[in-house]
Amino acid sequence: MKSNSRTIIIDDTTLRDGEQSAGVVFSLAEMLAIAGQLSALGVPELEIGIPAMGAQERDEIKAIAALKLPSNLLVWSRMREEDLQACLGLGVGTVDLSISASDQHIQHKLKQSRAWVLATIERCVKTAVDAGMQVCVGAEDASRADSDFLALMAEAAQAAGACRIRFADTVGIMEPFGVFEAIRKLRAVTDMDIEMHAHDDLGLATANTLAAAFAGATHVNTTVNGLGERAGNAALEEVVVGLKQLYGFETGVDLRNFPVLSRQVATASGDTIGSRKSLIGRDVFSHEAGIHVDGLLKDPNNYQGVDPALVGRSHQLVLGKHSGSQGVMHAYKQLGIQINRWQAGRLLPLIREFVSLHKRAPQSTDLNQFLHSL
Repeated sequence: MKSNSRTIIIDDTTLRDGEQSAGVVFSLAEMLAIAGQLSALGVPELEIGIPAMGAQERDEIKAIAALKLPSNLLVWSRMREEDLQACLGLGVGTVDLSISASDQHIQHKLKQSRAWVLATIERCVKTAVDAGMQVCVGAEDASRADSDFLALMAEAAQAAGACRIRFADTVGIMEPFGVFEAIRKLRAVTDMDIEMHAHDDLGLATANTLAAAFAGATHVNTTVNGLGERAGNAALEEVVVGLKQLYGFETGVDLRNFPVLSRQVATASGDTIGSRKSLIGRDVFSHEAGIHVDGLLKDPNNYQGVDPALVGRSHQLVLGKHSGSQGVMHAYKQLGIQINRWQAGRLLPLIREFVSLHKRAPQSTDLNQFLHSL
């Protein structure tokens, strides 16, 4: 299903929510490298830290700002006067002021009332705007908030001068149909920009992010490799490819050099990328089954849902238990050796026996030995 083309702004939060993953700490050098690479890919917005965390965090934010990247930079802050003051003078022009939206949070975390939340939005947003900041109001736990109260929050935010509201599925409990309806309702009551912030606790962060964009969200939060608290956030690579391929939405992000950034973030975070992780896992463009390999060699589109070149990857044809003659012939051809179908049929039992014993695909030396044993 494809819609009319429009642009969705990616606000990547690898350096903020990504670093909030348990046990993850980026060095300044790593932060600068990640920010530079994200910007080089064309990511238009980067959320880069939490100034209220302290002087070191603020120095790191200043260092990223000093790079003068073409991407717009944001910082995150609780909606408190003292936290907001820490956001000023850092060379960053946009702040996400976050405050609880659900009664669960308002009553049991803040120990306050809905009226207090609305008054705080009015006061703090105005203070930030008067200080020269652009403001996104982060509606924390919006996924459990009353939709009518969320509309009042948006109204208060816009009246005070905010330009964006962030719908945060803070505990990762939403599904795409519910997200679509929630964003559609919010879109109907405000002309501010709307940003979706999804968590992956149910494995639906990317699906929820796409649903939000389709419902009218203008901005979406992502992280490289889906890094983030608990199960992580919506993965940058999945969102960018999904928006374009499924809906025709543009992001301006070019992922052809993404593998370099993906590995950089994986190394810096100490978070290993699963071999089957969509788009970036080691084996996600690998093919073994004979019927798939045969079809792929005839025309890649026979068994290609996503062109691996979009993310700087390529198909890998792997010999294994389920290989067929066509795959064997192709493997030897890659070594500069022409074999016929009869020879391939003779080699298949040797290959299957090898992978069963060694639990890996045969390499070039192994293939040469099989051929010499015929």
